[in-house]
Amino acid sequence: MRIAVSDPAGLALRTAVKLVSEVNQYRRSFDSDDQGRVIARRLPFGLYHVEVQQEGFAPFSELVEVRSVLPKELKIELTLAPVANRVEVTEESTIIDPHRTNSAERIGSDTIADRESAPPGRSMLDLVATEPGWILEANGILHPRGSQYQTQYVLDGVPLTDIRGPGFVSDFDVDNVQSMTVMTGNYPAEYGRKLGGVIEVNTARDTRPGFHGKVVASGGSFDAAGAYVETQYGWDKNTFTLSADGAHTERFLDPPVLGNYTNRATTTDLMAHYERDFSNTDRISLLFRRDQSLFLVPNEIVQQQAGQRQDRNSYETSGQISYLHVFSPNLLGDLRGMVRDVSAGLWSNDLSTPVEASQQRSYRESYLKGTLSAHYGVHEIKVGVEADFASIREALAYQITAPSMFDPGTNPAFRFLGRAQDREQAAFVQDTIRLKNWTLNAGLRFDHYGLLVEESAWSPRLGVAYYWPKAEMVFRASYDRVFQTPAFENLLVASSAEVLSLSDQVLRLPVRPSRGNFYQAGFTKGLFAKLRLDTSFFRRAVNNYADDDLLLNTGISFPIAFQKAEIDGMEVKLEVPRWGPVSGYLSYSNVTGRGYTPVTGGLFLGSDAANALIPTGAFPDSQDQRNSVSSRFRYQVRPRFWVALAASYGSGLPVEFDGTVQQALAQYGQLIVNQVNFNRGRLRPNFSLDASAGVTLLKSEKRTVRLQADVENLTDRLNLINFAGLFSGTALGTPRSVNCRLSVDF
Repeated sequence: MRIAVSDPAGLALRTAVKLVSEVNQYRRSFDSDDQGRVIARRLPFGLYHVEVQQEGFAPFSELVEVRSVLPKELKIELTLAPVANRVEVTEESTIIDPHRTNSAERIGSDTIADRESAPPGRSMLDLVATEPGWILEANGILHPRGSQYQTQYVLDGVPLTDIRGPGFVSDFDVDNVQSMTVMTGNYPAEYGRKLGGVIEVNTARDTRPGFHGKVVASGGSFDAAGAYVETQYGWDKNTFTLSADGAHTERFLDPPVLGNYTNRATTTDLMAHYERDFSNTDRISLLFRRDQSLFLVPNEIVQQQAGQRQDRNSYETSGQISYLHVFSPNLLGDLRGMVRDVSAGLWSNDLSTPVEASQQRSYRESYLKGTLSAHYGVHEIKVGVEADFASIREALAYQITAPSMFDPGTNPAFRFLGRAQDREQAAFVQDTIRLKNWTLNAGLRFDHYGLLVEESAWSPRLGVAYYWPKAEMVFRASYDRVFQTPAFENLLVASSAEVLSLSDQVLRLPVRPSRGNFYQAGFTKGLFAKLRLDTSFFRRAVNNYADDDLLLNTGISFPIAFQKAEIDGMEVKLEVPRWGPVSGYLSYSNVTGRGYTPVTGGLFLGSDAANALIPTGAFPDSQDQRNSVSSRFRYQVRPRFWVALAASYGSGLPVEFDGTVQQALAQYGQLIVNQVNFNRGRLRPNFSLDASAGVTLLKSEKRTVRLQADVENLTDRLNLINFAGLFSGTALGTPRSVNCRLSVDF
């Protein structure tokens, strides 16, 4: 949005301009320059309340819609106070978006600033997991609406489709993030490949002249300590931002036993961002990132007694460039590119049991995307093409040290080295049409995938919304045809001919892309001009349903696929953006997921290979947690002091354990086994009650100092995330822990 403020004579005014969108969790104040101009970039689509108050002039208040990537021009001429006549517009007018057709939740800067502290590598994951429909499985892996490894991040407009989590690639430091949009339905046609859920991440800041920055220091339980430093300098039409952070913890992954053995980690991140406006019609942006994690794999009791040590690491280096050009008030072009290198390694000492494994894999990617956006009458049209070129390398070796733990005939040693080229291209067109109270989103996408198999698909997308002003309600429905590519992590080793030597019984099938139909309907209702109620009902029907398996007992997972899956559910979220001193939310999700055999892709050994092709009917999806509840409410006790209480509940995931209760007791102990309902084949419900408090120690025009303390799992309840799963192993939730965070903005 480009705003120009002037007096009745047309002379520019230096003044403060406030923008608020409650539905987008957006609340910012800007100072106009000597020409009276303000530029607010990267605004999520929706309604914005624009307010200007200047001494000697009548206050200005107006509701403005942002529906296109094309700049929105707003000229404000303030009138003298004695002759003011105006229509009062309030922030509550932005509590719902009357033209939203999809399931999208905004996570704004206020939510990010007051978030609960999280262990290194999990700050963003924990934020997303508070939204309805999202579940955090073992080791911080997000699963949206029952989907396994089908989450896509979009970092400043560039998609990242690899698995992100502490055990794979470093999470983005949320202190670097300005806002996020989390989507689970009615995806724009420009998004493809991974569509279980889409997380749009915006790291760029609005231009501010001069030197600014932020320093954050944190620490707490499990010897956790971290620091984040950011500096920004704006001059003329340039902005340069540099940030770095580092953290250490003694509880990085979710341990399999109460002992929390060998669970140490150190993470570091570096980011540099440069942006320049050559003119009102041309802008270039450059982004560089370097992330790394060095950590140990948590031991089980037997492994700890044997002296096992397994070290893992992950590195990510990337560079992005984007160029934006406004051809006319109705036509905009956008070109984006990225080069990226991701690598991960595993090393085991000679005391490891039951297997000594080592691995080194890398993924080098080049990505290019070009789009044109146009406004024509009631249409907002966007067309584009994208291409992704990647090189994958995998090296794996293992030596079995406890043969009695494996099926007879299992190869005691194995080595593999493989390479492959990934070539993916896509084209899309999408249109948003507004006719009075009706909104229609229509799109069509074409994908070509070529890694170990080659396939193509057309994917239509359709969404519709109707706004009923008198009831303050929006009704919406959508359909998405999806084409989802397999996870590439460890895909080569699982698909290689060399794995035929692993056992005397081996089944190896190519892993093909998933194809599915996603249906959704729901409504949004404003209540008392202070609350927003969102309700969604959905169904997902997917062929070649993606899942994962472990290679023997190495801890290395690889993709597999079942014949199909059917996932049904509903989501409800009641949100209080701001009602006096109270803000917060309460959300509920109900999901029922059913997978169907036989398997259609992946690697299976021993008895699993013998039974994999036999149809046995339906089984619970590994993410089939029927009921989930999440809530957090914040109360502003004093202008500089607030408290918050949060709670989360999960009814428990399915259990896949073939042994007896006595065997489970011998391996895991009574406390862990108590959390399993063997008769129902499910974990017992998990529950966590958390508390937070924050105080503003200093607040001035140029500097703010805040201190926050958080207590997670106040009751110190033992929560089990997974138990002896065929695919996920055993993982324990976080016990009671305390964390503090001190932040300085200047």
